[in-house]
Amino acid sequence: MINLKESQYYINRELSWLQFNTRVLKQAQRTTLPLLERLKFLAIYGTNLDEFYMIRVAGLKKLFEAGVVVVGADRLTPLQQLRHIRSYLHQELQVVEHTLDEILKELEKEGVTIKHYNQVSNKDKSFLNKFFYEQIYPVIVPIAIDATHPFPHLNNLSFGLVVQLQDTDDESVQHYGLVRIPRILPRYVELSSSTYVPIGSVVVQHIEELFPGYSLIRYTPFRVTRNADMTIEEEEADDFLEMLEEGLRLRKKGELVRLEIGINADDDLIDFFNRHTNIYKDDIYRFRTTLNLGSLWQIVNNKDLARLQVEQHKPRTLLPLTTSTQIYPTLDKQDILMFHPYESFEPIVKLTKDASIDPAVVSIRMTLYRSGKDSPIVKALIHAAESGKQVTVMVELKARFDEENNLLWAKSLESAGAHVIYGIPGFKVHAKALLITKKSDGKLKQYAHLGTGNYSPLNAKIYTDASLLTSDTKITQDLTRFFNFLSGFSKKGKLAHLYMSPAQIKPKILSLISQEAAKGSKGHIIAKMNALIDEDVIRALYRASSSGVKIELIVRGMCALKPGLEGVSENIKVISIVGKYLEHARVFYFKNSNPNIYISSADWMTRNLIRRIELLTPINDESASDKLLEILKLQLADDTLAYELQSDGNYIKAATNSEINSQELLENHVKKIYRSQKSKTPSYAQKLTKRLQRNDTQLSKQNPTDRSK
Repeated sequence: MINLKESQYYINRELSWLQFNTRVLKQAQRTTLPLLERLKFLAIYGTNLDEFYMIRVAGLKKLFEAGVVVVGADRLTPLQQLRHIRSYLHQELQVVEHTLDEILKELEKEGVTIKHYNQVSNKDKSFLNKFFYEQIYPVIVPIAIDATHPFPHLNNLSFGLVVQLQDTDDESVQHYGLVRIPRILPRYVELSSSTYVPIGSVVVQHIEELFPGYSLIRYTPFRVTRNADMTIEEEEADDFLEMLEEGLRLRKKGELVRLEIGINADDDLIDFFNRHTNIYKDDIYRFRTTLNLGSLWQIVNNKDLARLQVEQHKPRTLLPLTTSTQIYPTLDKQDILMFHPYESFEPIVKLTKDASIDPAVVSIRMTLYRSGKDSPIVKALIHAAESGKQVTVMVELKARFDEENNLLWAKSLESAGAHVIYGIPGFKVHAKALLITKKSDGKLKQYAHLGTGNYSPLNAKIYTDASLLTSDTKITQDLTRFFNFLSGFSKKGKLAHLYMSPAQIKPKILSLISQEAAKGSKGHIIAKMNALIDEDVIRALYRASSSGVKIELIVRGMCALKPGLEGVSENIKVISIVGKYLEHARVFYFKNSNPNIYISSADWMTRNLIRRIELLTPINDESASDKLLEILKLQLADDTLAYELQSDGNYIKAATNSEINSQELLENHVKKIYRSQKSKTPSYAQKLTKRLQRNDTQLSKQNPTDRSK
């Protein structure tokens, strides 16, 4: 009998994440994409890697120092994982630099260049000199390092230059120093001719003004990464806000975990730097191009270069909603399912704004995980509270890297008179829910929004997510219980029709998988999510596969499950879609369940299922269910953006037969429906079904897991 707990059946989560980021890098290598779209993917790759080192690598280092031997089902030790990560990234660095070189050469043909100070004209040098004295010199920080000037603390993601200097009066006297370049300065100085000059290149030309009496011998740019994870002992926190603010301050001072440095750094400069920082040698990455790939956003976001960018899709509001629709009467008649960013997020913003000024609305309850810096939704909640409405907001202050934004919003909401809940001890609240209570004809009527994504209009333009608007009393009554659970005390954290973690979602998912397993070859599961890591869920999927259930998984990022293993996972196919939009929706289909479609805020990760407050929502409306199922089928048919996971943990590009780009097709479908929605036209799901049927022959060839043929 097969022991499904053996390590050979699992992929390490960190190595799986590296594979995901490689898929992002591969988008930058797609020569069919506009040049700035390719550059955008390099910027995303770099910012992803920053967070990976700040959180995941830093965590592995802590585990290693604590003597922890085994941490996951794959049984790799923290030290083994660190070695794999370093080896992988050092090899991939060559690919990154080659890809950037290739893109920059093509950009140069379009008149967009990155040049160093000594490569530009005298006229441009005059401009850069003026820029230095007016914009850089007043805020830059030259730092001497000697017996009376200790090595300074360098905040997380600090950028600057390490320099070796020589006394102009006595060549035998040499010193080392640093030049810290503050974040308030741009990473590139833009010249009028679409030429970008790295700011470090400008600073180097003025070293002698920063250190008068000394000349420059050698220099190199540097960038440091620190442990940015925050551990807050909530049981010991008398004031959670104060503890969080202290945690944000400490984040800047975490242990150094990575040093990025220029290729021109010789051993003396590196030895000097490392004597003071003590970074492990394999965590030093030497670049001959930009140290901070995230800085490329400055070029990507140049609106004057629109010709080199991908065409922006305008999210549409589809019937039965319009920009002038009264949402409440519509929801009294039917549920509405939206799929962003193809469909606009504006109805949710409008619903919140209207509720904030509607005299019939008596209360608004909402969860906020990520809402953005300039949130119209939070502003509406503040206005509602100031107007005397009962406003209850669960602001998750532990939303990683959004803590500061959420802290500011929480204080503003509280000042306006809203009841603000700062969290549940021991858990993150990751559920996405809105509940509006309105008085109508002397009775109270409730309206709800449940989603897979955050209440951020900006994210809703670049993340794919599902939104359900409903007035179904089964759901609204459950949401009332849910918000009462968040704001009060409860020994029964269970709902009747929705499912809430940590008590309900995992058992429900396991039950649904088991139900399909009981049907054998008549079972079918399609699940779309960001990550699949939970061991119990993976073992349940293995057992279902062994029973003959057809299992198709769309997992954007980490996946610890190994497909295609004889006798274990032969009936499981896993694809990852990486494209213009970040695939963020969690949608699950179980053929023999009623209802058979669910959406959720939770991935199938232990942290989501056990250590977070999440919601799983059944989709009862037939039209909404059909719509989501056809979207899932379309994504499974994708052979342009999809990569298929192999049993060895690697991904291969899907074979191109039908040239189906699911994201592009969804954009086009929504455009067509929007143009023709004033006339009687087929439904969203019907249109997608017809599109798939036209490609049925090709799809059956490329989709060998479809054993129904």
